[in-house]
Amino acid sequence: MLALAMGLLLPRFLPGLPAAWVLIVLGLLGLLCLLRQASRPLSWLCFGLLWACLQMQAALDERLASELDGRTFWLEGQVLGLPAVQDGVVRFELGDIRSRHAGLPPRLRLAWYGGPQLRAGERWRLAARLKRPHGLVNPHSFDHEAWLLAHHIGATGTVKTGERLREAVGAGSWRDRLRARLLTVEAQGRQGAIAALVVGDSSGLSPADWRILQDTGTVHLMVISGQHVGMLAGLLYGLVALLARIGWWPRHLPWLPCACTAAFAGALGYGWLAGFEVPVQRACVMVAVVLLWRLCFRQLGVWLPLLIALDGVLLFDPLASLQPGFWLSFGAVAVLALTFSGRLGAWRWWLTLPRAQWAMVVGLLPLMLALGLPISASGPLANLLAVPWVGLTVPVALLGTALLPLSGLGEGLLLLAGWSLGWLFQLLELFADWQAAWIVESLPLWAWSLATVGALVLLLPAGVPFRALGALLLLPLLYPSTPLPLAGKADVWVFDVGQGLSVLVRTRSHALLYDAGPRHGDFDTGERIVFPSLRRLGVDRLDVLLISHADSDHAGGAVAVQRLLPTQRVLGGEPARLPAVLQAQSCESQTWRWDGVRFGLWRWAQAADGNQSSCVLMIEAGGERLLLTGDIDARAEQALVQSDWPLAAHWLLLPHHGSNSSSSLPFLSAVRPQNALISRGRHNAFGHPHPMVIGRLQDVGVRLYDTAESGALKVELGAFHEARGLREQRRFWREK
Repeated sequence: MLALAMGLLLPRFLPGLPAAWVLIVLGLLGLLCLLRQASRPLSWLCFGLLWACLQMQAALDERLASELDGRTFWLEGQVLGLPAVQDGVVRFELGDIRSRHAGLPPRLRLAWYGGPQLRAGERWRLAARLKRPHGLVNPHSFDHEAWLLAHHIGATGTVKTGERLREAVGAGSWRDRLRARLLTVEAQGRQGAIAALVVGDSSGLSPADWRILQDTGTVHLMVISGQHVGMLAGLLYGLVALLARIGWWPRHLPWLPCACTAAFAGALGYGWLAGFEVPVQRACVMVAVVLLWRLCFRQLGVWLPLLIALDGVLLFDPLASLQPGFWLSFGAVAVLALTFSGRLGAWRWWLTLPRAQWAMVVGLLPLMLALGLPISASGPLANLLAVPWVGLTVPVALLGTALLPLSGLGEGLLLLAGWSLGWLFQLLELFADWQAAWIVESLPLWAWSLATVGALVLLLPAGVPFRALGALLLLPLLYPSTPLPLAGKADVWVFDVGQGLSVLVRTRSHALLYDAGPRHGDFDTGERIVFPSLRRLGVDRLDVLLISHADSDHAGGAVAVQRLLPTQRVLGGEPARLPAVLQAQSCESQTWRWDGVRFGLWRWAQAADGNQSSCVLMIEAGGERLLLTGDIDARAEQALVQSDWPLAAHWLLLPHHGSNSSSSLPFLSAVRPQNALISRGRHNAFGHPHPMVIGRLQDVGVRLYDTAESGALKVELGAFHEARGLREQRRFWREK
């Protein structure tokens, strides 16, 4: 069983899936190894690897074909799950796809800007522009492509128009009506949190709520997961056991089978109410295995049921291993099993929860580091209060939901649940203000290995000699591990922020951020992408935040970056149009040196609009030069050429994302770049970069690097090396 689990997990770490002939060899090898007892573990490893690869390849084959990428199609489908509406945008999933065009995926994720109200279970005819699954790739960012593949979504898209063909039917429509009912009850402003706990719809939580939950390490409490399903199953099991213990259970009914049946029925019911998403399916499988173990196989110990659940989940859906929640849920159960099993004597009840929280913090630390997740310093104390708090609130919310048909009673219980959640968020906000989440720098393998061993040593029983020495093995986490540029050189990162711009320039002891990415509604790339990437790269402060001009695709994330990261000085091409909280100064022409690297600023004094007002930055390190140009147009380029500014550069960031209004021939002739960097969004509405601009660059032999194709780009200025894109780090689910 362990070999089978290893085989099912192995493809998660492969840069690419094996070819068909390799899979055939694996199958034959597995059959041969079955003939001898000693080689049977290898046989099951081969079978697990073969099954996982076949399932993952099938999911990849369901993606939209490359030749259909970016095209608009008429199609029919049924709304799946609960549609979410934010800032006038309706986001939903569509299944049971039918179209006269062959090759469309069976499941889509769509956005309808200004669209009508959609209900789960409705059937629609839509005109939608479809795109192959694609996500932003940065030093630290959510892997959107892996998430889409794990949810078997073959394409994303934007709806142009549509018509409803059939009203809502099925269980999904009932859940949707229930969600709408929950969002209308009086719950002290916490209707969104109640809907998240009851039906698994977290769209009602605000960005501020999510920030509090992340900073306190309590996100898992507001997203229906194994913890919620396990809590409800445990509550029902414990209720039957309590009734049997005090003599109130019917004697003719054996209490243990009834307790296990009630617990499993409660888990399935809660899972159905939550929409049976992948984490809930995983939780129900684990609950079923634990209850079966408790009923019939308790003598086998705790590790075998955990291994059965692991194999069961992966056999059902090998793609579950692409999600961080899979690793954290099984890791948490394994840590608790290691902590509570095999101990001499029992712990006092009031020590159980604190010790469990301590074990979870230490035991999950290696997984959090490996997954690149933020670590909450206030998490242990926050969870110590929040876990039992939510554990008591969930039954009240579920009971109130069940009693909604009874006038006044259900609303009263939901009001009580709303009060409870309101007080909880106020307490969590205090913890978040005290200590925000900590994003650890990228760790080398040796440091992560030491931390893993240290965490395991600390989890050993108290009687083990030298157990406290495990804390020493965690010390590498406290020291910077990201290599710094040598004196006279600079590292330049062009982040992958979609249709926008954000560039980090780092010398040995200084850091400058040129633009902070866009903000679209409540999605702030400064907070979600730029800041985590800076911390992942070891940047803990900014000497200069330089905002080329005030357009949202360049300045949208600036406020978040300044709020989250100490910033010494803010410069901007349009300081009057930037938010007052930035206290930006005008970027007048000036030069300075940091660690042997020369910086020069230029701005056109006669600029007539925002694009022309962009600050232009030249960086020179070791004789190699990079020119950052913001969104200057041909007129500003002409003024720059006519100035006495030295323009020749090895690297050029294309002005205005490659728009045809920029990158004029006289400007390119003056710069004479060998390499050009393009920061833009894939399938952007502006058609950037323009084919004529690309043609001009190719005619003079300029090499192009594009964030939409290569992810975030790194240039080692002063080393005269090629740029490196993060998509070069191959993952089988990423497009080449």
